[in-house]
Amino acid sequence: MSDFFQNGVITTIPRLGSRSIEDMEKELVKLAKRRNMVLVLPALYSEFETSAMKTIVEELQKVNYLYRIVLGLDGATEKQFKYVKDFMSTLPTKVDVIWNDGPRIKALKDELSNAGFESTNIRGKGLNVWMMLGYILSDQDAYAIAVHDCDIVNYTREIPARLFYPIIHPGFDFEFNKGFYARVTDKVHGRATRLFYTPLLKSLERIFGKNRYLDYMGSFRYALSGEFAFIRTLARGIRISPTWGLEVSTLSEVYKNTSKKRICQSEIMSTYEHKHQDLGAEAAGGVSKMTKEIAETIFRIMSQMGVTFSSAKFNALLTTYYEEAQRAIAQYSVISEVNGLCYDRQKELEAIKEFTQALRVANEEFNRDPMGIPSLSAWTAVRSVLPNFTYKFNEAVRLDNA
Repeated sequence: MSDFFQNGVITTIPRLGSRSIEDMEKELVKLAKRRNMVLVLPALYSEFETSAMKTIVEELQKVNYLYRIVLGLDGATEKQFKYVKDFMSTLPTKVDVIWNDGPRIKALKDELSNAGFESTNIRGKGLNVWMMLGYILSDQDAYAIAVHDCDIVNYTREIPARLFYPIIHPGFDFEFNKGFYARVTDKVHGRATRLFYTPLLKSLERIFGKNRYLDYMGSFRYALSGEFAFIRTLARGIRISPTWGLEVSTLSEVYKNTSKKRICQSEIMSTYEHKHQDLGAEAAGGVSKMTKEIAETIFRIMSQMGVTFSSAKFNALLTTYYEEAQRAIAQYSVISEVNGLCYDRQKELEAIKEFTQALRVANEEFNRDPMGIPSLSAWTAVRSVLPNFTYKFNEAVRLDNA
């Protein structure tokens, strides 16, 4: 069973008691009459060739409180796009599929690039989410937006319900909700969070001292989860990173744009299983590339707050991180032993060596170019420069889906 301990600067909402998902959904149906909910799904076409996507659609067929669903489709030919449209048409909710590789959407991205909006040519989840937000933000009737990944093997409809509920309920005052869960099967998963992100935050605090930003970022139980929800008025002013720093940059943007008392995190399921990234070398991708870009994002945000990353400070950070990561290995070894889980200490050690190298590369690249890859602009900025863009975007999606 989850615990109810509140040990951060944001509200944590665990799964306690015996309330059924059916009871929560009945209340969401009533609340939907006043506050429209939109589910946003960033997907690769390859995910439609897996059992995970079939499970997601089967579960969403039971959901009757959603106003709209927007699916951003990457890596699809025209034939595959049409297949996905048919596949999603079984849902009881209106579904708009954004064909990111189609000629109409490509032309719109070129228009954005020509207007000076950077990073619109960097393919990935970040750009996909950003495009979907731009599309749905043009709908004045949309109130809340939830995002979740499409590779969740053990997906249930509890995920959107628990993402939406805290920001929809009129008796609460939350604008942003981050999903968290345990990453456990016969062993503990989540290497990037366990062995990199959390030890890095602890190390930054030891080297640079406590500050509100680190307290805030350390309050999230699963900061790197791909599941979150926010209200439309907050979403319209958020910048999105096109890199693996998407989740960290989103949390940082929320920190800048609203009060901590209006931010919460919810346990959206007991355990979570999805496809696992290879560790990989930084240049080849995988978790190492992810951790490098997460580190660069954190360095950049702290630098914007006035923190100076000198060579001496970084050397201290590197050795401190390695110590904190080694301590994490000892902790998770104990957790695994007590709970009868498999634990490969050697692979964990190999992971932190790879993460240490990723941290070195992140520092080198940050020092060479502190600005890094620019975040995608808030949609308020896009609409101020290109006031007709929203109309063109909506028309392009309508024609593609016709």
